[in-house]
Amino acid sequence: MDLGTFCSVDGSDPLWDWNRTWQAENPDLTQCFQNTVLVWLPCLYLWLCAPIYVLYLKSHNRGYICMTHLNKAKTTVGFLLWIVCWADVFYSFWEKSQDGGSCNLSTRAPVYLVSPTLLGVTMLMATLLTQYERLKGVQSSGVMLNFWLVAFLCATVTFRSKIIQAIQEPLTVCAFRYTTFFTYYTLLLVSLVLSAIPDQPPLFSQASRDANPCPEIGASFLSRISFWWITGLMITGYKRPLEQKDLWCLNSEDRSQRVVPQLVRRWNNECLKVKRPVEKMSYSPKKPPRGEWLDGQPVEESEILITKIPQKASEPSLFWALCLTFGPYFLISSLYKIIQDILMFVGPEILRLLIRFVNDSSAPSWQGYFYTALLFICTCFQTLILQKYFHVCFVTGMRLRTAIVGAVYRKALVISNAARRTSTVGEIVNLMSVDAQRFMDLITYINMIWSAPLQVILALYFLWQNLGPSVLAGVAVMVLMVPINGVIAMKTKTYQVAQMKSKDNRIKLMNELLNGIKVLKLYAWEMAFKDKVSAIRESELQVLKKAAYLGAISTFTWVCAPFLVALSTFAVYVMIDEHNVLDAQKAFVSLALFNILRFPLNMLPMVISSMVQASVSMKRLRVFLSHEELQEDSVERKVIAGCSDSISIEDGSFSWSRNDAPNLKRLNVRIPDGSLVAVVGHVGSGKSSLLSALLGEMEKLEGTVSVKGSVAYVPQQAWIQNSTLKENIMFGQERKESWYHKVVEACALLPDLEILPAGDSTEIGEKGVNLSGGQKQRVSLARATYCDCAVYLMDDPLSAVDAHVGKHIFEKVIGPQGVLKDRTRVLVTHGLSYLPQADLILVMVEGEITEMGSYLELMGRDGAFAEFLRTYANKEQEEDDSDSAPKKVVENGVPIPVIGASAAVRVDGDVIGKKAKNSDVGKLTEADKANTGRVKLTVFWEYMKAIGVVLSVISIILFFSHHFASLFSNYWLSLWTDDPVVNGTQPSREMRLGVYGALGLSQGVAVFCYSIAISVGGILASRYLHQSMLYNVLRAPMSFFERTPSGNLVNRFAKETDTIDSVIPSIIKMFMGSMFNVVGSCVVILIATPLVAAIIPPLGLLYFFVQRFYVSSSRQLKRLESVSRSPVYTHFNETLLGTSVIRAFGEQERFIGESDSRVDHNQKAYYPSIVANRWLAVRLEFVGNCIVMFAAFFAVMARESLSPGIVGLSISYALQLTASLTWLVRMSSDLETNIVAVERVKEYDETEKEADWRHDPSTLTPGWPTVGNIDIRGFGLRYREDQELAIRNITVAIHGGEKVGIVGRTGAGKSSLTLGLFRIIEACEGEIQIDGVNIATLGLHELRSRITIIPQDPVLFSGSLRMNLDPFDSYSDDDVWRALELSHLKNFVSGLPDKLNHECSEGGENLSLGQRQLVCLARALLRKTKILVLDEATAAVDMETDNLIQSTIRTQFDDCTVLTIAHRLNTIMDYTRVLVLDKGEMAEFDSPSALITKRGIFYKMAKDSGLV
Repeated sequence: MDLGTFCSVDGSDPLWDWNRTWQAENPDLTQCFQNTVLVWLPCLYLWLCAPIYVLYLKSHNRGYICMTHLNKAKTTVGFLLWIVCWADVFYSFWEKSQDGGSCNLSTRAPVYLVSPTLLGVTMLMATLLTQYERLKGVQSSGVMLNFWLVAFLCATVTFRSKIIQAIQEPLTVCAFRYTTFFTYYTLLLVSLVLSAIPDQPPLFSQASRDANPCPEIGASFLSRISFWWITGLMITGYKRPLEQKDLWCLNSEDRSQRVVPQLVRRWNNECLKVKRPVEKMSYSPKKPPRGEWLDGQPVEESEILITKIPQKASEPSLFWALCLTFGPYFLISSLYKIIQDILMFVGPEILRLLIRFVNDSSAPSWQGYFYTALLFICTCFQTLILQKYFHVCFVTGMRLRTAIVGAVYRKALVISNAARRTSTVGEIVNLMSVDAQRFMDLITYINMIWSAPLQVILALYFLWQNLGPSVLAGVAVMVLMVPINGVIAMKTKTYQVAQMKSKDNRIKLMNELLNGIKVLKLYAWEMAFKDKVSAIRESELQVLKKAAYLGAISTFTWVCAPFLVALSTFAVYVMIDEHNVLDAQKAFVSLALFNILRFPLNMLPMVISSMVQASVSMKRLRVFLSHEELQEDSVERKVIAGCSDSISIEDGSFSWSRNDAPNLKRLNVRIPDGSLVAVVGHVGSGKSSLLSALLGEMEKLEGTVSVKGSVAYVPQQAWIQNSTLKENIMFGQERKESWYHKVVEACALLPDLEILPAGDSTEIGEKGVNLSGGQKQRVSLARATYCDCAVYLMDDPLSAVDAHVGKHIFEKVIGPQGVLKDRTRVLVTHGLSYLPQADLILVMVEGEITEMGSYLELMGRDGAFAEFLRTYANKEQEEDDSDSAPKKVVENGVPIPVIGASAAVRVDGDVIGKKAKNSDVGKLTEADKANTGRVKLTVFWEYMKAIGVVLSVISIILFFSHHFASLFSNYWLSLWTDDPVVNGTQPSREMRLGVYGALGLSQGVAVFCYSIAISVGGILASRYLHQSMLYNVLRAPMSFFERTPSGNLVNRFAKETDTIDSVIPSIIKMFMGSMFNVVGSCVVILIATPLVAAIIPPLGLLYFFVQRFYVSSSRQLKRLESVSRSPVYTHFNETLLGTSVIRAFGEQERFIGESDSRVDHNQKAYYPSIVANRWLAVRLEFVGNCIVMFAAFFAVMARESLSPGIVGLSISYALQLTASLTWLVRMSSDLETNIVAVERVKEYDETEKEADWRHDPSTLTPGWPTVGNIDIRGFGLRYREDQELAIRNITVAIHGGEKVGIVGRTGAGKSSLTLGLFRIIEACEGEIQIDGVNIATLGLHELRSRITIIPQDPVLFSGSLRMNLDPFDSYSDDDVWRALELSHLKNFVSGLPDKLNHECSEGGENLSLGQRQLVCLARALLRKTKILVLDEATAAVDMETDNLIQSTIRTQFDDCTVLTIAHRLNTIMDYTRVLVLDKGEMAEFDSPSALITKRGIFYKMAKDSGLV
């Protein structure tokens, strides 16, 4: 039975009739087509989708939704539709039974039974699906909405047809069927509306738990595809600048806790795959017997075997791990991309039909409008698909970044020390910032790898259809272009790597420079380091410049490629055969296709370079993630029953990295529970390494180590977090009030809390900048004590504190009566007075324990230890105590207001909780602020000035000429196609072709020139901006660095500078390009169809409004995102510095959690900005689509008066317009958001500056100061404007060559005085004169380079040892060696393989603290100025080294004025005079003996120290 008889008994109703449809003036479809195809189409759709959809819902259960009115309505309407369909079926049966009853014969056909039955069953299924969705928690369903939409559209055709039928043939109307159909149609409309409304959220959903859930979860399907759900946020952003609180919570599947573990798990699987075969091999060499360590030969052999084998094994694939983690979700995007690629070619096809329609005057005019509508619908559908595609890509990119940052952070916590040394902090932070960003950028392009070739193939297919074999000429040109660009891409890659390397070095240097800024200022070394940074920067810019030239060639080839392709194709086409006529249809359809071709060909090099960058990043990440980790089993933690030893090491030998010789060897120690063990030895004898070995931080080469119970660790250099003092002490434990008070009291922190502005709620700056060395050390000790562990490892915690405070802490905390008395304590110390109280003493020499035993045993043995003691026996008496004040407070030049006389120190509970009246009192660091409002035009002007105004103007003129040539060449083409055809040929084609070619050539030249102009301009600008920022930062006073976290500054030098270097020039290029494109297109459309003039202004206004509306939110979101990015890196930086502490306390999980929450906090601002981009694109492309529609619509209206060439020109330009418009807004907003980098870099122009560094011409005599007289008159200074004076009316005259000690209790202003002398802080009153010159009149460098300080914290920079001693290279090698000899470092340095060129690692980590202190002494000896200031310089060294330093100072600085801030009174007892400060004023000033007879403050202090 064919369809004809299926639809009507006598076959009178065919399925299709051309005369009724296409050729008719008023088209209509046949009855049969309506009853079959239009009814079956929605049914087919639902039956195909339902099984897949049900499976999807089964696996994605979101919890069920309670019955709501909406749901009841949907169900009721569904059942009504089902009933209507069944009514039709029963009516057909009834009709049959009537046998030729009321209605005509045609309704007896089988279709009247089959179609309503099928439709009825489908409606029932739709109703059941709606209920199933409710049970699975679907709030709004796309599948169902599309079903109702298809059904409604199909019914609409029938609806029109039925009305026409009723008007034209009223007798054939069957009343019952009409009634059921119109009921059905109305119910469909109701269903469609209902399915567009979202339901309420399911019970127990994520949204109900979040404080500010993302509206996306509950948005309707329509709202989701058009991104309408973000409009609320956009409106808020338009009314006022957005703030952090306006942002939504992240969706659960985007959060770190969900994303990171997936990647980590997959990566670990990859690593295991690779390791399996390797491990079997690596155990094959036999372990040498222990005795053979000495002759070393066999050991070496086995080592070599072990290390060689793994290299043959494959690397674990990070790429595969990423694919497995993010692939499945990302595949959806590929599906969208395929649909979008196919839709791209609908435009040119419709253009072809439109030109044909304009040429064919007999065609019915509705066809033109039909084409126009079709064009509009297709472009809109294409828009929605494309934006959905981008959304998926960007969300994947965001998750990818989260995962990488999380994985890097987790890895950084477990990486071994040897591996840690291979990558500096700067590099690891770069992995997080730059490399993770690279992946995000790539994800949006990666599909182009297959999509671009697909588009090219499709375009060529359609071109072949159009122009035949002459297309091959064009293809040849394209193929030639590919290798040229391949070569360029490869070169660019090498430049890329070189630039990354320079950048890493520059950031590393900046990092150190900012960490050691105080030392730079004290030594007046800023210029040396500025030159070092500038040198690296210069090499970086050279590479950038080369890359820019390559980029210009690349741009030239790609801009000219489409034109050359078109030129060669048209030339070949008209030249092969003179009967080949280039008419409008051929020319403009080909042009539209060439324009499509232009996109994949332009994108490919971009994708390739993006992939190249990402592969570089991938390798860096893979190397970092594959670094070896600390051996988890190197220290046994399990408690062995019946074993009383708390710590035991048997035959232990350890080294810092697996391939080094052991640093500790032949260790055998057993430490019983609850004993106090002291570890003593000279500087560099391996005391700290012993503790590291017990913590499992070193590689265990052989032996066993076991530590019973939990461990607390106090490192030699305190590690302080940037949070409140309370949080630093509690360190994640819960608050136990009484215990907390007890700990704070025992660690002598009460007097400090009294002084801190907000008690224990005071915020401590990065690395503890606003605490003195001693306070940091005590906070570190308090943290360990509060933790209440079984074993305490303390690395010289008493070195930085005053002796009597040390005594207090020893008694209250560490000693036999302290709060830790029943715990096992291992104490590394230089203080001999504590030794008699130790249960066990370990004496270390060169990494071995030479003696162990109690104090009396060792004395009795009369070995090295007894010798050691005898030398210092007399010392030890004095050492018993010295400066009795609690640790001084003002140290790093940081404001801690001095207590007035009224506030005596209260040692009771209320000190701790002292709440600042104003919550900001305790704040110190300034968060990175987000600027608000529009980017000011001045910023653009600043950038133009940085490029050079002349260069800017030339670039703009070149741009203009390029676009003018391009427009004119296309207009010329349209004139050519309208040339009359004489005898089957066009007469003037050679002339036409020649002019067309010349126009193309001029375009190319203009492109090349502006590319070069802009790139070179961009480099000039970035050089100028970076130099001025560097200079301004170095010129800032110390207070600026205390206020500004180093993360912010590093961010400026890394991220913002990178933006100015590489992002802004290319964005400017694209912005100018798209702007001229848009203007050009509008001009062409207006010339062709002047009626569009009525439409363009309102659309233009809408466009402008949407753009402004968007930019205000987008810009603010971008700012919030970049502000929330800094804390991620700051926290990461902090973690890297404190990994050993975090591991010792076992707090890894808490830190990982904190890092995750900071990343999520950052993505919270990033996610809305992605969505805002999509929101904008949908709206703008809609405007573009409207312009296309109107251009076509008016062309159809005026088809009599227009030539086909002009129609083709107008519409092919309109088709480009959509893309250009979107691109223009994207670029203009990108330009605004990225130019913020210039704004932020220029910010530092406005910060306050120090006084001038030098005065020209200098007023000083060359050898000044010659005598070294210091005359202080009525001197006073304060730290901040809003605080009282820290020291006041100090009047002292010190003669040249005197040795003066400065002593006083905490906060007496000892350091303030030295800071005033170096003008780190400027005087508020009075003056200081040196040799009769008022220092306030000098340039800072003139002053600081003529006096020398040995600071309390010994700071070294990475670079050679020589550079650390003499960065300006102003001394000869002999001088340097002499200085080293006098500072007792000569033996050590000459023993190093590179001698003076020995590389110091970051912060001088590869020298011990004592050695670093000696390097600082060597610096002072080199400079040998008349005035020397010692700021508690011998705090970190053992007695012996202290002696050496003191004797060196006495002999070498014999004729100099020496000011010593004394820590141990015995060091200054032989000084000429002593200055005693009290509460910021001068209390006493006389020789030590005179002061003791006076019986004043000094006498009390000396008495406390047991010196009188």
